[in-house]
Amino acid sequence: MKQITSFLSLILVVSLVFISCKDKATSKIVADNVESATSRDEAQKQLPVMSFEKSEHDFGTIAQGTPQETIFKFTNTGNAPLIITDAKSSCGCTIPEYPKNTPIAPGATGELLVKFNGSGQNQVTKTVTVTANTEKGSELLRIKAFVNPKDAAQAVGPVK
Repeated sequence: MKQITSFLSLILVVSLVFISCKDKATSKIVADNVESATSRDEAQKQLPVMSFEKSEHDFGTIAQGTPQETIFKFTNTGNAPLIITDAKSSCGCTIPEYPKNTPIAPGATGELLVKFNGSGQNQVTKTVTVTANTEKGSELLRIKAFVNPKDAAQAVGPVK
């Protein structure tokens, strides 16, 4: 009895598989869906690209507490509008200012102003991370300076 039940169950499963696979998958494809998927995929390839004139700026040797500024110029070399959503620095002594809520058309240029308050001592390097709708999603900019302390006394001779 157990064998007959197993045999009938096997026949039932096999027949269900054949019945469910009866329709060809290609007959279920809707041509309009294929066209919309193709246009959607093409639109996703349309991305902006941020091309900076420079990605690093060296202020050289500065006195401590002396504010500095530089401008990072960029061009949208992609084929879709560029939107910068954020720009953050690695510390509070550096403040980036970027074009907010302003799409930059393909071929157009823009500027990102970076202000550094001159804090720190000796060699100082700070980074600014720019978040945008590019393929990478973010760009990294760097500023650096050698900061001389304000009250640094000049050594006259050898120090003992």
